[in-house]
Amino acid sequence: MRRSTRKIWVTVAGATGVALLATACGGGSSDDAAADGGEVTLTISTFNEFGYGDLLEEYQELHPEVTIEHNRFAKSDDAKEQFQTALGAGSGLADVVAVEVDWMPQILQYSDQFTDLTSDAVEGRWNSWTVDQATSADGRLLGYPTDIGPEAIAYRSDLFAAAGLPTDREEVAELFGGADATWDDFFAVGDQFMAAGTGPAFFDSADAIAQGMINQIEVPFEDPDSGEIIALDNPEVRDVYDTILSHSDQSGGFKQWEADWTNAFQNDGFAVALAPAWFLANIEGNAAGVEGWDIANVFPGGGGNWGGSFLSVPAMSEHPEEAQALAEWLTAPEQQLRAFAENGNFPSQIEAQESEELQTMTKEFFNDAPAGQIYTERAAAIEVQPYKGENYFTIRNGLSDAFNRVDVDKSMDAEQSWKGFEEAVAAIG
Repeated sequence: MRRSTRKIWVTVAGATGVALLATACGGGSSDDAAADGGEVTLTISTFNEFGYGDLLEEYQELHPEVTIEHNRFAKSDDAKEQFQTALGAGSGLADVVAVEVDWMPQILQYSDQFTDLTSDAVEGRWNSWTVDQATSADGRLLGYPTDIGPEAIAYRSDLFAAAGLPTDREEVAELFGGADATWDDFFAVGDQFMAAGTGPAFFDSADAIAQGMINQIEVPFEDPDSGEIIALDNPEVRDVYDTILSHSDQSGGFKQWEADWTNAFQNDGFAVALAPAWFLANIEGNAAGVEGWDIANVFPGGGGNWGGSFLSVPAMSEHPEEAQALAEWLTAPEQQLRAFAENGNFPSQIEAQESEELQTMTKEFFNDAPAGQIYTERAAAIEVQPYKGENYFTIRNGLSDAFNRVDVDKSMDAEQSWKGFEEAVAAIG
């Protein structure tokens, strides 16, 4: 789950023909189109940074009969709140809605409120597991995948050097265990780093580490057959909780996406972060002017996927065919490659993943790390996609709160906070 993906960017108007709206709006009417001098006005709603600014401008140049209004929420949580409100009201959703993977169960639950995007033109376009996440029980495709989130480890080479640890990205990968890396290896490196006493925390947030570990549990919270909530009875979930909090001395105690966490990038607050491809934009934006960040081609437990989004077309759209065409174009390989170059959004598109262009892409801010190659290999290492039922988002939020009460607020000890999680899960009913 992308708790609030990518850097929180401040959006300002200025792109000709793309209105950045303060609130989401429904499908454009013919009157709106006439007022804008075009035949069709489409609205698109995204969150954080999808890298669509220039692409939407280009689409309008290619399709002069289309005017696009773009509403970008600062955080995915804000977008989800508006999404739920509009869905319940039966109005207010854009023609094209960006949906985070953890909301997709809700779309599948209310599949009749979304357009079936099945098309011969996109058959075989994406990794099958991403398509499965957006396919209803009766075979309707309710979202076009925009990106996936293969994970690596980002680290501050200068802080590693100060602690007497290797700094070369290949050596760092081996330090964490290489191809056989485990979470025990990860925390062992943390112990070495903290023992050096050079100042910073090892990692940023206990909850962030939990996300990496939960993403490797095939059935974490709900039974896929019965729908029964099993989170409290699943020993793997409790083991994640206990393991991370037993290493709480390594945590910076930050809550991701909040001001203290953002400021920590400038203040040497931590040395390591779990880094899905889209997270690179967060680091680069928040750590502007800070030297030393690099990417190691390694991840504990082999591989993991954190995040990924889709473009869906609500049934309430007045222009479903034009909206589907826009979503199809934005998720084509050429556009996905441009989004990766701009923001690090790793392509969900197979042709883009296999392209030579992707393999040669580097990230200057990360010591010219071969990001395209690294994340292609990290994507190939993904073996597990957690089952996400209709209560996944709520349960995961409850677990996040449990970690943060111990790690961030320090208002409870681990056992007290777990009881709070038990109460939150019981309240789901």
